[in-house]
Amino acid sequence: MTVSEKPGMQFADIPWKGRTIQLEYQWVGVAESPCPVVVFLHEGLGSVATWKEFPQRFCEEHGLRGLVFSRYGYGQSTRRPVEEPLPLSYLHDQAYEALPAFLSALGVERPWLFGHSDGGSIALLYAARFPEAVSGIVVVAPHIFVEDVTVEGIRKVREMYLNTDFGARLGRYHADGDAVFLGWNNAWLDPDFRNWNIEDEVRKITCPVLALQGEQDEYATLEQIHGIERLARHERNARAVAIPQCGHVPHRDQPALLSMHAGRFIKEA
Repeated sequence: MTVSEKPGMQFADIPWKGRTIQLEYQWVGVAESPCPVVVFLHEGLGSVATWKEFPQRFCEEHGLRGLVFSRYGYGQSTRRPVEEPLPLSYLHDQAYEALPAFLSALGVERPWLFGHSDGGSIALLYAARFPEAVSGIVVVAPHIFVEDVTVEGIRKVREMYLNTDFGARLGRYHADGDAVFLGWNNAWLDPDFRNWNIEDEVRKITCPVLALQGEQDEYATLEQIHGIERLARHERNARAVAIPQCGHVPHRDQPALLSMHAGRFIKEA
């Protein structure tokens, strides 16, 4: 595994399904921070760029060093061809294979994971599988099972993709916006994905975990974060926080509140 650079970008080479792929990444925040690195895991249509200024501002505000990266097929990382379907195991694959390889490539040990939506689910799965390899996790609008409201919301996004310029706008953040959208959307709308459930994995989590969600989240009910609070095994630090006047993207809708809760949790855990 090697690290390389292009103008304005950095890339890590990792093994993936019998070949080598490149993942784009960016360091943010306070380089000399004594705290564990905070690794930001984006959502199902996200990338380094879609986080915008939040990781940098969050880390600077709380004296932390952050690492933001784009998963395979996202942002400027190695493209995933449109004809290559995203497997229904893709969240597990990212947590169990890609994320460990990426952290190893950059020499990151026992980080905090800060995951949004799909990224939150990946953080939960990683913490359950590798309990000694993580300091704690902050999960924002995560999913631990599939709800009707989730599927309906994703169907609406598909209609928007087909009938508006949404696909073109998505292309501003990815080398191949169509592959990003169709892979994610087809996976979640596959009838077999209705059985996707990681509650048993959440029961294995022993590290500190903060689960946050907007009260007006259009893709899930608050049972997602309340379920995490009930199931996670950390006796002192498994908390759920509902954020008022906020939808599915708290770092856009309520960045100050999200930063306050998450920063305090990380520093006090």
